[in-house]
Amino acid sequence: MDSVQSPDWPVAPAGALAANSAAARYGGPVPPPPPQYPAAPPPYRPPATTPAGSHPPRVKPPIPVKILIAGGFGVGKTTTVASISEIVPLTTEAEMTIAGIGVDDPGQRSDKTTTTVAMDFGCVTIDRSLKLYLFGTPGQSRFGFMWDDLARGALGALVVVDSARLDDCYAAIDFFERAGLPFVVGVNAFDGRLAHDLGAIRWALAIGDHVPLVQFDARDRLSVRDALLVVLDRALDRATRDKRA
Repeated sequence: MDSVQSPDWPVAPAGALAANSAAARYGGPVPPPPPQYPAAPPPYRPPATTPAGSHPPRVKPPIPVKILIAGGFGVGKTTTVASISEIVPLTTEAEMTIAGIGVDDPGQRSDKTTTTVAMDFGCVTIDRSLKLYLFGTPGQSRFGFMWDDLARGALGALVVVDSARLDDCYAAIDFFERAGLPFVVGVNAFDGRLAHDLGAIRWALAIGDHVPLVQFDARDRLSVRDALLVVLDRALDRATRDKRA
């Protein structure tokens, strides 16, 4: 059988009918050419903030500032640290025993059964650039040898005072005056009241007008915060004056 070859159909010009198309052989409407769509845009990619292979910028840690919480025995130092600390405070509380009768006097209004034998520690972040580290000192005079070590590197102190027992805070005020460390006297308002007004307390403590004297409640977080901000302001003021000098 002879092989059959397809006829050589002429090539139709662009847009014309092909010679072997159904429309050319049988007639009928010419279908429109397929629509031409523009090419799809590439997917959106946000601009890179850092060059490839580099590390993102590091966030600076807050500046640490050491603050002492000092004062006599049973004036509310441990409570002050616990009220404001953003971590579980470190305490070194020990049970008071009969051996302390006549030596450790917490006052008639206090139901205190423990005492700090080393220190209290807590911290609070003021903002992204500043963080306070609080060190509470023991109040008994027999632990006075620890104060020099605890005060090393501190920028300021809050001397907590019980207005009914002003004589218990004289040692703390004398210590910071001799050390040249900026301090603020905070009168703890037991039961929301003071035994004396602030003017009489300033006179009794014989502190100058340059030493801030504030009233606060050691049990209230916001009240403790306000007292610490006064300490911080005084410490920064001292640092600024020293830098200018």
